[in-house]
Amino acid sequence: MKQLRDTITKAEIASMPKVLFEGRIFVVYTEADADKAVEYLKTQQVVGVDTETRPSFRKGMTHKVALLQIATSDTCFLFRLNRIGMPGSLQEFLMSDTLKVGLSLKDDFMMLRRRKDVHTEEGNWIELQDYVKRFGIQDQSLQKIYANLFGRKISKSQRLSNWEAETLKECQMKYAATDAWACVEIYNCLAELERTGDYEVVKVDVDINNPPDSLCHSEERSDEESR
Repeated sequence: MKQLRDTITKAEIASMPKVLFEGRIFVVYTEADADKAVEYLKTQQVVGVDTETRPSFRKGMTHKVALLQIATSDTCFLFRLNRIGMPGSLQEFLMSDTLKVGLSLKDDFMMLRRRKDVHTEEGNWIELQDYVKRFGIQDQSLQKIYANLFGRKISKSQRLSNWEAETLKECQMKYAATDAWACVEIYNCLAELERTGDYEVVKVDVDINNPPDSLCHSEERSDEESR
C-alpha cells in the first residue's frame, strides 16, 4: 500500500535526489514543425502542459509567454511562442478532447490569452491543485506534490532564466520539459491509486511557523519556491 502524506516540508525535499526528464526533447521553431508536433500529440491519451515567461526585474514591465511545454511520458515538445506565436493547429489542440494536465492552470491560461485570444480552458483539462485534494494532500506546488509521491526533488533553479534567449540552454530545456512531464507522472500515479484504492494518507503535525501551502498561498510560481 502506498503511503501519502497530507503535507511535506521544504527541509525534507532539500535532502532528496534531483529528478530530470530523460526522454526526447524537441524544440519547435516553425509553424510547420508545430503542426507535426500536434499530429503526434493527438495520438496520446494524456499530456502534461506548462508555460515559461521571461522574468521582468523592472517594476511595471511584463513579457508575453515565451514557451509552451507539452509532454508525454517520454517525449516533450517546447513550442517557442515568442518565435512562432500561436499556430492554429496548436490552438485547436489546446481546446481538443485530449486530456491535458497542468498545475496552476489559471495562470497559464491567462498568459496564453495575452499572446492569442484562445479559450484554452474549453478543452479537456485536469488541474492538479484540485485533483490532489481528493487524496487529502494539502500542498499545492508541483515540487511538493512530486516529492510526496516519488521521493525526488524537482529543481527550480532555471525558473528565472531568459526564456526569450536566441538559443535555449540544455539546462533550460531539461527544466522546462521536467515540469510538463512531472504533471503526467503525477496524474498517472494518482489516477492508478484512485482506481485501486491502494493507498493511505498520513496526517503530519503542522509547525505553526511553517504552514503547508494551502494554508497560506500557492507557492508554485513564487520566488521562494524557486530557490
